[in-house]
Amino acid sequence: MLEQLENMDSSEMSRKEQRRRVGILGTGDFSRALAKRLLFSGYDVILGSRKPEKKAMSAIDQCLCNVQLLSVEECIKSASIIFLAVHFDNVKELLTEHVVKLEGKILIDVSNRDRPSSVTSNAELVQKMVPSCKVVKAFNVISAYAMENDYNSSSKQVFISSNSEQARDVVANIAKDMNFRPVDFGGLFAARRIEKHPLRLFPEWRGPLGFAVGVFNVWLLYLIYIYYIADSVYKWEQLFVKVLNKAICMTGITTLSVTYLASSFATVFQIYYGTKHIRFSRWLDKWLKERKQLGLISFALISIHVIMSVLIMSPTYLSSWYHSTEITVPANLTAPFQFKQGTWMNWKGEAACLVGTIAYVVICFICATTFPSVTDTLNWREWRFVQSKMGHAALLLSVGHVLVMGLPGWLLKPHLIYKSITFLCSILPWITLLLKPLFSLPCVDRYVMKLSKGWERHEDKCKADCVRPVKHEGYVAIDMNADKQMSCQDACACPDDRIPMMNIGVSDCGCASDDLVLNVP
Repeated sequence: MLEQLENMDSSEMSRKEQRRRVGILGTGDFSRALAKRLLFSGYDVILGSRKPEKKAMSAIDQCLCNVQLLSVEECIKSASIIFLAVHFDNVKELLTEHVVKLEGKILIDVSNRDRPSSVTSNAELVQKMVPSCKVVKAFNVISAYAMENDYNSSSKQVFISSNSEQARDVVANIAKDMNFRPVDFGGLFAARRIEKHPLRLFPEWRGPLGFAVGVFNVWLLYLIYIYYIADSVYKWEQLFVKVLNKAICMTGITTLSVTYLASSFATVFQIYYGTKHIRFSRWLDKWLKERKQLGLISFALISIHVIMSVLIMSPTYLSSWYHSTEITVPANLTAPFQFKQGTWMNWKGEAACLVGTIAYVVICFICATTFPSVTDTLNWREWRFVQSKMGHAALLLSVGHVLVMGLPGWLLKPHLIYKSITFLCSILPWITLLLKPLFSLPCVDRYVMKLSKGWERHEDKCKADCVRPVKHEGYVAIDMNADKQMSCQDACACPDDRIPMMNIGVSDCGCASDDLVLNVP
């Protein structure tokens, strides 16, 4: 009996050791970083090289002294889980010699492409080369530096895709052991999106930044026209701070109002169609998803405005904010000489500073809640209160700041109010603020709440399209009037993903698909 237990324990230990043993094909920078990380995570690591006799890992890095360096063939034989960490140009030559030996093994592809492909992925090509093994796409979004340094603050998410659910689970456990966060992307066709991820360059920021730059240029050109062309109000040397500060302020409040105007547009959209099951237009969907970027850009612009305003805070630059004192020098033999001297702030300066300071503090608080560490501590109601209620309060205070500065001029010259920069830049914020109480009316609010819970005004006339019109490849569209589904090349994909997906059967993209709708708070 004891012998049987000992045999069972030994066999279990051998299976456990076999499960904890991994092989890495390749000896480059990423392979060595991956080997160190796996070794420190409790795995038995074997490196496979085409010329192992000419390489000494311990000479390169002393931490690799316990890592075995074998030939490619011996590495494949020794491990059931193998990382493919060689340049993709050499993959075909490497794998075709060992197709039989790789049968039934888990092969993890960590390669990346130089440019995204809409046809296939490296992982799918590897699967065609060795169809008998379980290919997994993973760890390609982790750099060698982040792999080697645990204190690195870059993203620790590991995107995983494979046609084998068992293989995905195995790789996910390895990622957890290495102190990474696995994200299951499903089948191997998702490797196209995973390989596209490292090639992205701030895609969420392009639209908001382009919008902010465009608005800034419009306001700056208008300021140059009214201050230098139509009338000589300022000297050209004041363009860099005095005039630019006005353009930055106007762009900041415009961007802030646009941030909160998107939800009102979405509410109007749902009220018009009488359902939440019709997907928003592409431009509105993108606008809603980029509200965070718009808000952060407005915060950055307003911060620059605050700094520049502090720099020019003087009676010389802001004469309307200060009281003026006239001093008369008694005449001696000539005419009397008078000059004015600014002293303390008047009510306009005091009120503008007070309202502006409060508005900036509120905006700073809202911006702080976007940090993941702060967001994780808030529940949905708290987060919605901060982002919606306090956001509109910050916009109202910002408009109040502009109103205090511009109101005296409006009253003095009401016939020229349409030329006032304070009036023009406050039009859009006022529209945003007036729409908020309009949608908060009990009759409107109850109707919107019914829509958000799934109620439809005309359930038999739902005309929802899946994602895109038929003329775009890679998406499914449903002709509800003809009562038939129109054919397309691929199944439904993400709205912002231009890479078509593989067919996965009949697509359930009708008007009952709740996942296609972004609920409006």
